[in-house]
Amino acid sequence: QVQLVESGGGLVQTGGSLRLSCAAAVSNVGPWRMGWFRQAPGKEREMVALITSGGSTNYADSVKDRFTISRDNVKITVFLQMNSLKPEDTAVYQCYLQIGVTDSWGQGTQVIVAS
Repeated sequence: QVQLVESGGGLVQTGGSLRLSCAAAVSNVGPWRMGWFRQAPGKEREMVALITSGGSTNYADSVKDRFTISRDNVKITVFLQMNSLKPEDTAVYQCYLQIGVTDSWGQGTQVIVAS
């Protein structure tokens, strides 16, 4: 498993913005897929956004047009720009990295959107 270092969570008002970052402690790897999942209290974990090393992206319908995922291929780091945040975006956001058949997870960072 690869160590993932997350940053950027916090408390924000409805309509505000936050930017999450996740850096992987690995380099010179083959194709990878990386991104964010989230889990709200009492709910199952859900995919938020994913990006591949080739630049393909995938978003949950609930965040399309509000969230943007981007990457730094050299540093194997992904960023999640979250705009127009809503109370229902409140959750623990967890970074995910897939290299080949190996999955790695970050510790999670809390995002709270106050109404």
